[in-house]
Amino acid sequence: MKRLLTTVFALSCLLTASAQSKDLPLIQNVFAYESLSLNGDWNYIVDVQEEGYYDYRMNPTRSGFFQNAKPKRPEDLIEYDFDKAPTMKIPSDWNTQDDQLFFYEGTVWFKKSFQAAPSKDSRSLLYFAAVNYDCHVYLNGQHVGHHIGGFTPFNYDVSDKLREGENIVIVKVDNKRHAEDVPTQIFDWWNYGGITRDVRLVKVPTVYLEDYDLQLQKADAKAKTRELSFSAKLNKAEAGHKVVVSIPELKLEQQLTSDAEGKVSCTLKVNAKKLSLWSPQNPKLYDVRLSVDTSTINDEIGFRTIETRDKQILLNGQPIFLKGISIHNEKPNGGGRANTAEDARLLLSWAKELGCNFVRLAHYPHHEEMVREAERMGILVWSEIPVYWTIAWTNTKTYENARQQLTDMIARDHNRANVIIWSIANETPHSNERDQFLGNLAKYARTLDNTRLISMAMEVTGASNYVNRLHDNMHEYVDVVSFNQYIGWYRDVNDAPKMRWEIPYNKPVIISEFGGGARAGYHGAKNQRWTEEFQENLYIENCAMLDKIEGLAGTTPWILKDFRSPRRVLNGIQDYYNRKGLYSDKGEKKKAFYVLKKWYEGK
Repeated sequence: MKRLLTTVFALSCLLTASAQSKDLPLIQNVFAYESLSLNGDWNYIVDVQEEGYYDYRMNPTRSGFFQNAKPKRPEDLIEYDFDKAPTMKIPSDWNTQDDQLFFYEGTVWFKKSFQAAPSKDSRSLLYFAAVNYDCHVYLNGQHVGHHIGGFTPFNYDVSDKLREGENIVIVKVDNKRHAEDVPTQIFDWWNYGGITRDVRLVKVPTVYLEDYDLQLQKADAKAKTRELSFSAKLNKAEAGHKVVVSIPELKLEQQLTSDAEGKVSCTLKVNAKKLSLWSPQNPKLYDVRLSVDTSTINDEIGFRTIETRDKQILLNGQPIFLKGISIHNEKPNGGGRANTAEDARLLLSWAKELGCNFVRLAHYPHHEEMVREAERMGILVWSEIPVYWTIAWTNTKTYENARQQLTDMIARDHNRANVIIWSIANETPHSNERDQFLGNLAKYARTLDNTRLISMAMEVTGASNYVNRLHDNMHEYVDVVSFNQYIGWYRDVNDAPKMRWEIPYNKPVIISEFGGGARAGYHGAKNQRWTEEFQENLYIENCAMLDKIEGLAGTTPWILKDFRSPRRVLNGIQDYYNRKGLYSDKGEKKKAFYVLKKWYEGK
């Protein structure tokens, strides 16, 4: 009987978690709402064998750490105590916050107490900007939800679980790697674990704009009137709600009424001469005001068009060369997950000093401040999901995971004028299963947003002597053909002047990666690996080679700064850093920086 009761309880826990684990649709523009920051000191418990979640038979346990239990009698046995546990700053990663956890991959529990005052006139959303990778969220001992994916935001309506006075949120975080995950079991960056981005308790009206979209429509260059398409969806499928969109600077305002699905849409017309288009030279953002019934929020939105014509990328109808650099979401000075506006501004200022008008935010969605700061600074963005290397192409749950991360990336940033490319993959091996997986992702992305370009970082697979041929079935699904090449690093740099490229597609070309490693301050001959001179010469030869590629529309060399990776083990040189950065992990410029800067000055 005892075993039966245990089994029934375990099944009950799993069913309850399943019923509660579906995320609420992501709220658009979370910064627009009043919120209580839950950042700061959180208690944490390292749980190597997950005893806080499972019993010794690997069944979910009723006395899990999420209960935050306290002894009520002297003889009570409770083998954990969050209040006696150490604290960690959140947002952060545990790898750089606790020396004992530098290489740790597994489960850590986090606990935060906060004061709240529930209201009948509003709702409360518990918002996480990112948690890596698999997390369960509990509020006051109740399971709130289960989220998988380490780089996109999610939120839950916890209005009915809040109580007056002290509340306790507990999060179980597990960053163990698995072959069926996205990213998969191996990848070339540090698997930073923890609550890596902001946590907020967001106060919203009972009826609010769950999502909205405001985009400039394409038009002839001589058009006297331009059209802005607006659509929005309420959090409730209810008719009769008054929705107002206005752009005071353009003297535009439109009143709408929600339909039975809680949706509205309209077209706003504006004199073309009065509309200032967003561009790297003119990163103009308009104050946009959005009201539902009696509540109002604000956003800053820029207007531009992005499209392709044969082998050109057109921004606002004009050809543009994308002078880019790839960036990992890692702090500018040293390692650790980047998560602040200050981190973003410094990284992006380095890119600007390099002469960039474009960044590839690899290999996953970066924190929202990174995208918004780039928009303010006039930097175009390639945003990517971590479908990286050898994904489990035939696993249905893997595809659903990738699709959800794509959904969340687009949901968060589709009103950002600087985001021009959604990337669906990087360096994936060819197969029919892979083509079906990625082809479906590309088609799905277009259903979410048909105003931007689709791309992915391909590999050059057909090489014969000094001819590199790009052949990838995914060319049918992308707007921009992008590929990674490492002549000079994985092939002799002296081959660069002899190389000929065959790219048989009438589409713009972006070289999404090239480069090589150097340790800052290590000098020697130009043929000596790891020296700044070696990297400098590699860039000289590559830039000259790339100038010969027909239809070259941009590059994003690998990479802005050195970043941590467990795959880079060479003592005294790498020391667990990928050294392909143009800046060191301490922010020092390497000699190759000046080569690329000069090349970009001529573009």
